Amino acid sequence: MNSIAHSAKPTTVAARPQRLGAALALLLSLTLAPVAGFADQSTPAQPAAQPNNEQPATAQQQVPQLSPEAAAQVDALGEKLEALGPQATPEQQNQARQQFFSENNIAPQDAEKLSQALAAQESADAQALNNEAAVEAEQAFHDLSPWGMYQSADVVVKSVMIGLVLASILTWTIWIAKTIELVTARRRLRREIVELKGARNLAQASEQARAKHSFSEVLIEDAREELKLSATSREKEGIKERVSFRLERLVGACGRDMSKGTGVLATIGSTAPFVGLFGTVWGIMNSFIGIAKTQTTNLAVVAPGIAEALLATALGLVAAIPAVIIYNAFSRSISAYKAQVADASAQVLLLVSRDLDMQPPAHDRAQQPHVVKVG
Repeated sequence: MNSIAHSAKPTTVAARPQRLGAALALLLSLTLAPVAGFADQSTPAQPAAQPNNEQPATAQQQVPQLSPEAAAQVDALGEKLEALGPQATPEQQNQARQQFFSENNIAPQDAEKLSQALAAQESADAQALNNEAAVEAEQAFHDLSPWGMYQSADVVVKSVMIGLVLASILTWTIWIAKTIELVTARRRLRREIVELKGARNLAQASEQARAKHSFSEVLIEDAREELKLSATSREKEGIKERVSFRLERLVGACGRDMSKGTGVLATIGSTAPFVGLFGTVWGIMNSFIGIAKTQTTNLAVVAPGIAEALLATALGLVAAIPAVIIYNAFSRSISAYKAQVADASAQVLLLVSRDLDMQPPAHDRAQQPHVVKVG
């Protein structure tokens, strides 16, 4: 028995703290339950979050309906406050307002109504100005097309744009005309060189060229003219040198004739970017002047002017880049054309040399000793 009692005592002592904790927890829950209920009843319900595209109803103040006399007084009060200027302090405005009320014998209640009506009217006017500015900005945004920016640009910028557009049109016109001319001339020379290689002498080559009205006829006729002028000359090498000199001059003249028009491309390619840059600088200057006059740095006001100015630079690059590319392509094509003309002249010189070598030698009178017969 004593052993059993001894063993049960620690169990009872250990169970007391648990029972005490449970009792305290129950007491606290009973005590705080009314407080939590009162807090739930006193806390107002939170309004539902409004979507981003909806504005609260109190964001815009509506102008109250006033009688004609009250509306006239509101207008007079507004004019009086505007006469003070934007530098007026709130104390000066209140003093002017009180002076107006005392001069017109307006009761305090009516004065308060007039003040509220004036505030509502000013708020409505400000909202209208903001809406008008937003509409103008939206219209400016929709007009930011190349044609719209051109129409709204300055006279100087317009002149620059027109000049660059004309330069671009001239570039493509020269490209089309000169390409047709070069391709036709090179194909014709390719056939004529083959014919010159097949000719046996200069007379045969001249008949073939005259029959087909080919370009090599000019080379052949020039060579034959030199042969006529040098008919009495006995130095064949001198005749060949003179014919070669004539043919070289013809080759250079053909290259110069084919290069006509390409100098305009070089001029456009080198000056168009600077002309466009001039238009851009002028347009940005006008934009800064407009910013100084309007005293605003709103992006909707500044962006159109800068975009118009940058359009001039864009047109300058549009005119210059194709001009440079086409000029380089023509330079290579004209060099190849001159090489073909040089090949044709070399074939003509070859025929001249052959004719000179195939001519029978001149019968020179040999100085023979006179034999005297002695009879």
